[in-house]
Amino acid sequence: MSVDPSAREALESEVRRRCEGGDRDGAATAALQGYGPEVFSLLCALHRDEQDAADVFAAFSENLWRGLASFEWKCTLRTWAYTLAHNASRRFLRGVRRDRKGTPIGEDSMAERLAAQVRTRTRTWMRTETKDRFARMRESLPAEDQMLLVLRVDRGLEWTEIARVLFDGEDADAEALKREAARWRKRFQVLKEKLVDMARREGLVPRDDD
Repeated sequence: MSVDPSAREALESEVRRRCEGGDRDGAATAALQGYGPEVFSLLCALHRDEQDAADVFAAFSENLWRGLASFEWKCTLRTWAYTLAHNASRRFLRGVRRDRKGTPIGEDSMAERLAAQVRTRTRTWMRTETKDRFARMRESLPAEDQMLLVLRVDRGLEWTEIARVLFDGEDADAEALKREAARWRKRFQVLKEKLVDMARREGLVPRDDD
């Protein structure tokens, strides 16, 4: 579940135009409505428990709402959104359920209402998907490997974008991103080989000696 390239370009332009015009609420609304469903579906895949995914998505939505005003467009909005989602997911897994910096956003806030709408819409879409044995194999992988597969295979992010999303730090210069991109690309190759071996054991692809 992702925004197609032509719609993505229009969405990025709209959000940027609203930001530059001082319409932070409108920009955040467009961003969450546009990229929220694909982010929430990713979080559902990573956390498996829908309530956990909903909690992480709520934190992601709040962080996007608060942070959009200071977003400098050094990368695409989509890449930044995935970075926020990744960071929210890691904080959750470390036991930090909410980012308490800044003014808390209540359950009746616009951000929370939008997040709830996105979750409802995404759940409806996800129920129409058929979970096959390949999907179950992916679910058995560590969260970081699942994230890598989704970003590269399902969402089609470039390696430098993936490096920015998964970078373990506040920021990265061009050289650091280049090194990270090479590292994640190598890890992806190893992961593909692992998945092929798993698929052979499951009988999903022929063995070399068949």
